[in-house]
Amino acid sequence: MAGSTFSSFFYGTLMHPKILKRVIGNDASHLQIAPAVLFEHTRHKVKYADYPGVVPYHQGQSLFVRELTHEERCVRGTLVTGLTSQDITCLDYFEGNEYSRCNINIHPLQQLIDISGYDIVSTDASLVPSDPPPIPQTSELLPAIPAQTYIYNNLNDLEADLWSFDDFVKNNAWKWYGAASDTNPDITEVDRRRELGTTSMVEGTTEVIA
Repeated sequence: MAGSTFSSFFYGTLMHPKILKRVIGNDASHLQIAPAVLFEHTRHKVKYADYPGVVPYHQGQSLFVRELTHEERCVRGTLVTGLTSQDITCLDYFEGNEYSRCNINIHPLQQLIDISGYDIVSTDASLVPSDPPPIPQTSELLPAIPAQTYIYNNLNDLEADLWSFDDFVKNNAWKWYGAASDTNPDITEVDRRRELGTTSMVEGTTEVIA
């Protein structure tokens, strides 16, 4: 009998399929992907890092002196299905103890497609466009499905600025796949732990329904 598979929502570096493949250590041919949205959460820059952290809106709002717009209270990312337990272990290695893997409800914005059929072009254009159309009303969206995502643990390590995937792709994505990733300590730590078969550093899954 085939093992169980998992669905995850990625909102940062792992939105980039080349980085996802590098982290899980395979060609991801067993995975499907779609743009998706997580409601009532905010995505912030992590201080002194390329990557972001997502927290529930009631926490993220405390970093601002103004009310956030509907769009700012939503996090766009990618839904990936078909992840194996080994994939999840590698993802836990990658996220480390800065994050907790939590249950959420996620709304796909399009139908899932095979990740092998989705090619990042030479400019690293994203599956999630930098200037997307407004998020539809909930009644117009595809039904929410259960998934998991990595919620950031320490609000004090986050900046008020909202993180931009478009900026990451233009300026920093190259560090996280290909030859450059072989000297990126966040990537090489996954390689080391995968080889040793050590246990995950991510905290146990908790319920965060959105």
